[in-house]
Amino acid sequence: MRRLFLLFLLPMVACGTPQEKCIAAATKDIRVLDKLIKNTRSNLDRGYAVRREEYRYSVWQICGKVEGEFVYCFSPETGYRNVPVSIDMNVERAKLNSQLAKRSQLAVQAGAQITACKSTYPET
Repeated sequence: MRRLFLLFLLPMVACGTPQEKCIAAATKDIRVLDKLIKNTRSNLDRGYAVRREEYRYSVWQICGKVEGEFVYCFSPETGYRNVPVSIDMNVERAKLNSQLAKRSQLAVQAGAQITACKSTYPET
């Protein structure tokens, strides 16, 4: 019973303190923008973008059993593959510069919000 209790307690502990939640909320946009910046830099380094494309294919599988014999059929499945996409390098550089400028603005705003989080929810 004790192990079961600990199993249910673990997700609640992992949620974080109110201060951590507040700081996470204040920095969410920066984290999203950091991923976009990383992606844009990767595109510039490669010279092309990568788009994830869905495709369908069939799998031969057992569909049931009739009079003791297995019945086989094709079952549709979905797969994904990365497809290279051409980019305009000048547009991509401009996009990166814009993202970096926006990140600087967000960092200033987040700094003020983090200070407010720390004063509202002091660590005990």
